[in-house]
Amino acid sequence: MIRSRHRLAAAAAAVTAVATLAACGSDTANTGADAGPPQPGGTLRYGLSQAPTCSDPAQAGTNQTIYVARQIVDSLTDQDPATGELKPWLARSWEVSPDAKVFTFKLADKVTFSDGTPLTADSVKRTFDSILALGAAKTQLGTSYLTNYVGTTAVDPLTARVEFSKPNAQFLQASSTPQLGIQGEATTSKTAEQRCAGQNIGSGPFTYTGWKQDASASLAKRAGYAWGSDVFAHKGEAYLDGIEFTVVPESGVRTGSLSSAQLDAISDALPQDVPLLEAAGGRLLSAANPGVPFGLQPNVTRGPLRDRAVRLALLPALDRQQLVDTVLGPQFKTATSVLAGTTPGYQNLSAKLGYDPAAARTALDRAGWVPGPDGIRVKDGQRLSFAVLFSQVFGGNKAILELVQQQLRQVGVDLVLDLVSAPEMTARQNAKDFDLAYYNTTRADGDILRTTFSVDGRNLSARERIPAIDDVLDAQLGAGDPAARLELVRTAQQRVLDEGLWIPTVELSQAIGAAGKVQDLKFEASARLQFFDTWLSGN
Repeated sequence: MIRSRHRLAAAAAAVTAVATLAACGSDTANTGADAGPPQPGGTLRYGLSQAPTCSDPAQAGTNQTIYVARQIVDSLTDQDPATGELKPWLARSWEVSPDAKVFTFKLADKVTFSDGTPLTADSVKRTFDSILALGAAKTQLGTSYLTNYVGTTAVDPLTARVEFSKPNAQFLQASSTPQLGIQGEATTSKTAEQRCAGQNIGSGPFTYTGWKQDASASLAKRAGYAWGSDVFAHKGEAYLDGIEFTVVPESGVRTGSLSSAQLDAISDALPQDVPLLEAAGGRLLSAANPGVPFGLQPNVTRGPLRDRAVRLALLPALDRQQLVDTVLGPQFKTATSVLAGTTPGYQNLSAKLGYDPAAARTALDRAGWVPGPDGIRVKDGQRLSFAVLFSQVFGGNKAILELVQQQLRQVGVDLVLDLVSAPEMTARQNAKDFDLAYYNTTRADGDILRTTFSVDGRNLSARERIPAIDDVLDAQLGAGDPAARLELVRTAQQRVLDEGLWIPTVELSQAIGAAGKVQDLKFEASARLQFFDTWLSGN
């Protein structure tokens, strides 16, 4: 066994690229220096752009869900957003075997869950075992992080040994995610549905005090909390007495509520909202999400998208800069690869993503798709028409896809918009009931490519194994050398793009509107909010 301090780069895949997160956006964190020392007390009122899908961190997928669920659960490790380094949290130290199959965590002593029960190595075992028991349909991210999981052994009450049948180089970084956050037996023994009802028992700095599905969630400070992450800026309890999350789908209503002091912070502030926000003494906080950027994922088993030439023709048909300039604003960037620019192993493939509608038309001509009477191309009596499945997990999605629809029509493609709720989108993705799916996936590790594109992952493209892609994704999972692993991640991006399995559009940035009294509202490494250090001035 080798001490992880010396093997961290290998086990966590050299995640230092995450450091660029702090450089993105107009204001990534307000230090509160001008407001004096932090003041405890007060309840922060937060406006979510979409309802959380489930109160369980293990089942959390959308950003709005994670903003809430992250606060009630601690993870074994934490990832420093400024450096990408993994730091102690519930695990005060760890060891990784040379083959990256065995991870041994030494847990902090005297940690308790919110029901008063102690954190032990058995808690780690029950948490991980329960994630797999819930199944990939419910815990798609957590299940992928536990690929080839053999089991967890309680070596002693505070030592947990996690074993895999094959090398799992991404697991140490995965141990910092909310999906692998440790929960008490009162939660891990419940069914998937019971775990979504707002009664989750974690060891985090906040606890649930209320949960109304599709409407609101209430959190209260955990009294006696004293085992925060080494990434946190202070020790002890959180400053806030509580957080009230309210679902406010309309962007203008969220901004109006903030400017009228009915809310203290809001999600998905759009460019047109910024003047009103600033006029009320507020500001925009933003951070770029690592992971797979927003894009179109084709189901290659039906319709025109079975034709690789059609998929590849979509790449130059999109004017990505117009999407940013027209819909999103300067805090956003165009997607230039299958990974976002802040993700370890990112490979700039912008040369393959330039806007060239003439090239798109030529490619479709060569593939036998000729313009029909209404301008939409046809081949063998079939129109070049397909639908894009999407939900409003991000406030700008509909406007972006309406513009994409216009751009594709210019090259003879008919794109039909299919807007559904987040739960329905997940269900239809799992059932492979779509032509194109529009979404993004956030993670500060290049292994998110395996989760998204491997035939052994979610395999939303509903395809058979493509060795050029699947072999390299499997290889990066087992790569012990960090440089070699990053090179495999770069290769995978090129091959996914070359097969037309992802049509990138824009990189997601979290754009948070905050009132002037909100201090130290920060982003963690995956650009989700961390409320532990947040406080309210003039409270």
